Amino acid sequence: MSEVVLYDYWRSSAAYRVRIALNLKGIGYRREAIDLVEGKQRSADYRRLNPQGLVPALAIDGALLTQSMAIVEYLDERFPDPALLPTDLLERSRVRALALSVVADIHPLNNLRVLNWLRGELCQGEEAVMQWYHHWIAEGFAALEAEAPEAGLFGEDRPNLADLCLVPQMANARRFEVPLGAFPRLVRIDAALRALPAFAAAAPEAVKN
Repeated sequence: MSEVVLYDYWRSSAAYRVRIALNLKGIGYRREAIDLVEGKQRSADYRRLNPQGLVPALAIDGALLTQSMAIVEYLDERFPDPALLPTDLLERSRVRALALSVVADIHPLNNLRVLNWLRGELCQGEEAVMQWYHHWIAEGFAALEAEAPEAGLFGEDRPNLADLCLVPQMANARRFEVPLGAFPRLVRIDAALRALPAFAAAAPEAVKN
């Protein structure tokens, strides 16, 4: 296999998901930093590589993959051990639904593009922006908390797709000081996962440029 290159930003929760997956699969890779705050994702050079102008993007197997969930599922099919999805079809659907509750319902409302739009185009002050952020985190986490197991991970004995989506979103919640007292199961799962080497090595503080 040729060199694997991850186009990455250290604080991107979508890129964080992919870093975790690469680590869990034991795939060596090189990081190419794309600074979202400086707007490097909109540069002509990066747009030529990835017209979506987003991170992450993953160069692997002679192709450039985009969108974190598509990348993670490619990795899971290409490198099936350890599996990130159950073999049972109904369980696979359940795990995907849990993961998408983060990826589709929480994260898009709170990513940098949306927050900057609120601040800039809609002229919202920081207090209103943080109220928006906290509201959508709490709304999404309440649903996840109700579905979280009383013990173990979402993946029970080993991390699954839902687990690797939860941890980056929990990191965002802590960064923006979202109260987490109402979500003890999520806090417990997150703490257990962050102690695992594959998760610790992918954390923003571990890869900060």
